[in-house]
Amino acid sequence: MIDNKLESARVEEIFRDCLFRNSEDTSAALIVEGAVMTAGFHPGRIEGHKEDVCELLSQLPVQFHANTGGGWSLLNACMTRDDEQWTGDQALVDRLFMLGMALELAVCLLPREMWPALPGGVPYYMVVGCEHKVNSGD
Repeated sequence: MIDNKLESARVEEIFRDCLFRNSEDTSAALIVEGAVMTAGFHPGRIEGHKEDVCELLSQLPVQFHANTGGGWSLLNACMTRDDEQWTGDQALVDRLFMLGMALELAVCLLPREMWPALPGGVPYYMVVGCEHKVNSGD
């Protein structure tokens, strides 16, 4: 069984697995715009990681979750709900939310043109599809 602890290596592993490989047909790509990059995900492979991504998102602080906080800044997502830093790389946080958005497990709360008005000029995200994981502690 794969350890689904929220860690940089795990997010990177899933992200890379969900990208297209050389010579694959990209016409059905799930295109997601993150805070600093845009990626096209392979629909079959990303769907295969839905439970993994949900488990990772569920480990974010409760402020990110729809039923316990309603969303929080990308800048705060480098910590877990247990107040442990899982990464110092905001690009990895961005990748985690991109995976979540592609799977409809996370949403960006405001359009990009409004981001300059937010603290740090970065987006706020909300986890919408993993509340059962937060409540059960699984």
